[in-house]
Amino acid sequence: MTNAHDAGARPGRALLLLPVQAVLVAALGLLVTGPLAHHWPLSAEDDVNRALADGRAPSATSLTDWLSLVADTQTVIGLTLLCVLGLLLVPRAPRWWEAGFLAVSVAAQSAVFLLVTLVVNRDRPDVPHLDGAPPTSSFPSGHVGASAALYGGLAVLAARHLRGVWRNLVVGLLLLVPLAVAFSRLYRGMHHPSDVVVGLLNGACTLLVVGAALLPDARKGEAEPEPAAPGTRRAVVVRHPHACDDGTAARVRTVLRRHGYAEQRWTDTTPEDPSGGLAPHLTGADADPTGPAEPVGPVEPVEPVDLVVVCGGDGTVRACADLVAGTGVPLAIVPCGTGNLLARNLGLPVEPVAALREALSGRAVGLDVGRIRGDGLAPTRFAVMAGAGFDAAMVRDASPRLKERLGWAAYVLSAARHLRDPRMRLSIRLDGGAPLERRARMVVIGNVGSLQGGLPLLPEARPDSGRLEVVLLDPRGVTGWLAAAGYLASRAPGRSRASGTRERTAAHGALEYFGATRVDLRFARPQPRELDGDVLPAGTRLTAEVEPGALRVCLPAPTRIGAQAVSGKDGKEVAEHGHRDARTAAR
Repeated sequence: MTNAHDAGARPGRALLLLPVQAVLVAALGLLVTGPLAHHWPLSAEDDVNRALADGRAPSATSLTDWLSLVADTQTVIGLTLLCVLGLLLVPRAPRWWEAGFLAVSVAAQSAVFLLVTLVVNRDRPDVPHLDGAPPTSSFPSGHVGASAALYGGLAVLAARHLRGVWRNLVVGLLLLVPLAVAFSRLYRGMHHPSDVVVGLLNGACTLLVVGAALLPDARKGEAEPEPAAPGTRRAVVVRHPHACDDGTAARVRTVLRRHGYAEQRWTDTTPEDPSGGLAPHLTGADADPTGPAEPVGPVEPVEPVDLVVVCGGDGTVRACADLVAGTGVPLAIVPCGTGNLLARNLGLPVEPVAALREALSGRAVGLDVGRIRGDGLAPTRFAVMAGAGFDAAMVRDASPRLKERLGWAAYVLSAARHLRDPRMRLSIRLDGGAPLERRARMVVIGNVGSLQGGLPLLPEARPDSGRLEVVLLDPRGVTGWLAAAGYLASRAPGRSRASGTRERTAAHGALEYFGATRVDLRFARPQPRELDGDVLPAGTRLTAEVEPGALRVCLPAPTRIGAQAVSGKDGKEVAEHGHRDARTAAR
């Protein structure tokens, strides 16, 4: 998510509170060392320090030594520089304001600390000191303040970008660091209890002030929707009720209104209908216009919609894309699932509402979809990947409970159970050519190429290339798995061969790549199969064909997939007003 566009709405005047903060902290220090020094609880601080000094043990001493190092000046400066560089270089667009927030928070906390120590000269506790330090700079704790600014700042950024159990875990661990540092400084005899408490307050207040001045508010401007644009437009929102909570749904509704979609029809998915009854909204047939949060009304014919919004994971997006492809109606993705591979490959922000906001501010681009059929399968489309063998077994056996708690990491645990599964015999026919006989542990047909974490399983796959990419994975033993993993990890996203060859091997034969517009697979025995993360019945046949530019997807502008900008087959603006005729997809 880029974050420069809202900066102008947040002037840095809040930074003027930092001198006020320094004055207040200095005044508090003069009170602590003066009139309040002999009153409880300050009068009991020496007893706390002596009790901790008397109870020192070698293991605790070693641990607190490490904790003090974590908040040491050199460590804090080094980690801050690394994090700032990461925020500027790693994301698709530099996060200037978040990098500034972290750097300014650490620097401002240090400046307040130094100014206060010029005014408040408090002696360190009268116990053996385990660290070297000036004798009269006890108030406030610089180590604690620095750790609160750095690790607390990282916790703020993690809370903005992570979701689910990972958000709680990462934020909780980061917030524990300043508390652990505070205890270590008491244990090592370097500070009084009030010194570390004010150090925590100094770091926390600095984060509040700098955050108010520099951090864009992801929800700013959504509370009061703007009037709808002239010529009311219609949107149907397909919502996975478990993946998209009520709060996210409310924010989606507001963003749509701000972009002129005053008429919204909400529908929930069900296990029986993963598209949420989308088809009638595309054709103008009879449909129930009421959603779960809309007033109940009679069933009546509806006008075709101007936009389809999908709030869910790859499976929900696939089910809706199957219906929307070929109609000309744009589709906007609100990534709320476990993997969200399509959204990640298309360069959308991981935060659901930010993804919708940026997509609606961009353009509708024509992207490819794959059309697949096989024994026991009705013809359907996919937008990400179809596969058989190892990956399908991994998807099939991933625990729903672990997926809810761990996200995509649940698939890693499931994959470990299938590393020793037997190889399958198959034949592959490309664009009607002669069949190629192979053995492999899995075969994947991809419209896009990257897995979670940006791992490029199909480095050449692009959703606007007009073809599908295929990979056979056939590692032999531990060395084969390591060779395949090492090869994939070494592939920079977007790096592709200059050669026009459509067949090649890699990782000492563990990986074999193909490209075609039509792929026919035949298996000697029924194999587990999957489609965009959804499990399919086992079978012996799969046939996939590409439908170039069949799906119009709203993407931020400019959109980049891999190392190349996506031009797509259709450059019409997403914000184009007026009615778009919905044409029924050729099924």
